[in-house]
Amino acid sequence: MRKVSDSTIRRLSMYYRSLSEFESKGRKTISSKDLAKTERLTPAQVRKDLSIFGSFGTRGLGYQVEELKKKIADILGLGRSWSVALVGVGNVGSALVSYKEFQKQGFNIKLLFDNDQRKIGRNHKGIVVLDVRNLTEQLKENNIEMVIIAVPAPVAQEVADMVVSAGVKSILNFAPTQIKVPKDVVLRFVNMAMELEHLSFCLANKDFMVRS
Repeated sequence: MRKVSDSTIRRLSMYYRSLSEFESKGRKTISSKDLAKTERLTPAQVRKDLSIFGSFGTRGLGYQVEELKKKIADILGLGRSWSVALVGVGNVGSALVSYKEFQKQGFNIKLLFDNDQRKIGRNHKGIVVLDVRNLTEQLKENNIEMVIIAVPAPVAQEVADMVVSAGVKSILNFAPTQIKVPKDVVLRFVNMAMELEHLSFCLANKDFMVRS
């Protein structure tokens, strides 16, 4: 099994968005130099990232924008629809449900869960909020493939354990704490406070160069 770094996957997402922008402007072809320039990378890095997954483009002519965008979409798994559940309909969870780009990219939030009796049973932006106590059964019954956790830190691990017991292999954690999952479960952690700290570091330490 070939290993792919997190940074490579992140750059593929960046290329996909850049290609979408080029496509919207009517560009038909693009060079690795042009693609690298938009992301402040080197052409060699672009070619190296793409070469992991096969041969793309034609020497001297570059890449077909539409074709490369489609191939990267397939690599990222965007060529299909994914069934997603979200646990925690608070401020963060509610904002994520409202994010229209998820559905455009094939990430369909089908189930919502919470432990607040005032929310359970109510329609939240077109989806009925379910009781988190039934999380495991509902995830299995609805063949959920990804789960977003947006709950308070003290209960995040308990929720993650329920998700894992349902057989879900992909978790995106917005809870402000580290959680543990088995090795065969893919876990991504989003900490907005840490992202802001990264920005504050860059502003406060202008003598340092931060590498992406």
